[in-house]
Amino acid sequence: MMELYSYVVARDYGFAPNPFMNVCTLATCKPKIRAKAQIGDWVIGTGTASRNRSGRLVFAMCVDAAIPFNEYWNGPRYQEKKANLRGSKKQAFGDNIYFKPFGKPWQQINSHHSFADGSCNIANVRNDTQANRVLIGEEFIYWGGNGPKIPAKFRNYNGIDICAKRGHKRNFPAELVTEFVEWMKETGEQGFVAPPLDWDKTA
Repeated sequence: MMELYSYVVARDYGFAPNPFMNVCTLATCKPKIRAKAQIGDWVIGTGTASRNRSGRLVFAMCVDAAIPFNEYWNGPRYQEKKANLRGSKKQAFGDNIYFKPFGKPWQQINSHHSFADGSCNIANVRNDTQANRVLIGEEFIYWGGNGPKIPAKFRNYNGIDICAKRGHKRNFPAELVTEFVEWMKETGEQGFVAPPLDWDKTA
């Protein structure tokens, strides 16, 4: 049965999720979602109240594949997702930042999850690598800061709010998931729609 995972995107930089290079990836943060989501499930992120985007969609992706970090790191298709802080904003917020040599600790390249001086942020490494799994979404919509308001019926569907507050939500009724996915598809939007909301905080 298709499941839906919902969480708040507290920091929308195009890093988690990363909607660039024609595929949406969730490689960092949300280890519990990355550990559990199965092929065919949907993951949605909603806006944060601190930016007056509560109840609006940031992104939605259908999980088409789930691969370990080393496969993501080495995959020819995902080389452009490697972080390059000297490149464009899309490159700077690349999420392909982890690999693990045989018998050695996790390696983290200079990225959005490193310290400002480029050194490894152990706290982020520990959190991100709890789940050695990167979610890949070929079918996705990324609205960034221009996401639509979620219709009221999905905010109170027999007492169930599809929007999460802390952590994430899942185990929604099957009919709610089906109707919500149908509504998203009816918007007619696909792929990358608009830039990340928090890019206005970057140079």
